[in-house]
Amino acid sequence: MKAIVCEDYGPIENLAYKDVDEPSPAGREVVIKAEAVGVNYPDGLLVQGLYQARPDLPFVPGMESAGTVVAVGPDVTRLKVGDRVVASMQLGAFAERVAVHEAAAMPLPDGFDAGVACALVCGYGTAHHALKQRAALKPGETLLVLGAAGATGLAAIQIGKTMGARVIAVASSAEKQALARAEGADEAIGYEDLRGDIKRLTDGAGVDVAFDPVGGEAFDALARSMAWNGRLLVIGFASATIPKLPVNLALVKGYSLVGVFWGAFTRKEPAVFADNMRELMGWAVDGSVRPHVSERAKLTDAADVLRRMHDRQTTGKIVLVP
Repeated sequence: MKAIVCEDYGPIENLAYKDVDEPSPAGREVVIKAEAVGVNYPDGLLVQGLYQARPDLPFVPGMESAGTVVAVGPDVTRLKVGDRVVASMQLGAFAERVAVHEAAAMPLPDGFDAGVACALVCGYGTAHHALKQRAALKPGETLLVLGAAGATGLAAIQIGKTMGARVIAVASSAEKQALARAEGADEAIGYEDLRGDIKRLTDGAGVDVAFDPVGGEAFDALARSMAWNGRLLVIGFASATIPKLPVNLALVKGYSLVGVFWGAFTRKEPAVFADNMRELMGWAVDGSVRPHVSERAKLTDAADVLRRMHDRQTTGKIVLVP
């Protein structure tokens, strides 16, 4: 079968499209024939050797695959051949087929789009965990979302609105700000005068919850713009700059800095993760959230998609179609 393989840590462009052995299920594993494979920003960090984890080489990147179960291991009890599922994994999704533990695969409702299902895993999963478990977002609070036109940012907007928050979106262009508004943001602003705009839009009170996958100078502005009892969520560093926090700001403003590491959460709290996914799937079915799949590219285009994502030239969720 075909897969995208990282043979050496280095530029994204070095990823290889090549033949690899087909997976065979053991124990409680199932093999999924992919209809769609999700692409996420951390995938690009991983292959460059810039992520928290450094898998042994060579490896197949990718954290989301949705499709049909075509084989099951001898100890599988929950799934059968022919079931359509979406699966979360640490590695291996950028392939025509992937083997995963059955506990990592969630059955899909009849007719549910595979690309939308992929969007619900990492992007929506991260935003949901951040806002529900880490921030304990309350109805009526003000949520500010950086990187608001990206897959995770759009997820945070929709989930924040579903949870009853007032949402301020921050995006780098008028086009991206318009997309954020179309997806439910109450306000959409740029990065040029972030502190001033936050002060204006909150009447000087600051934001209750800040969702920051960007870092850099935008984090510095947020660190000075939090409300009393606020929660500043550290999601990632798309700016490529890891900021430093003057901790006296947290003291005098009475807010908390909260780390959000979704991958570790899924491994350390699998039961809570499963509950989250059931809630997200229900929200998607009833229309409370609407994952925005902006592009369906070929598996062979994985390196190009990741490069454009890291150059901040994409919006919404991109999936690969084997």
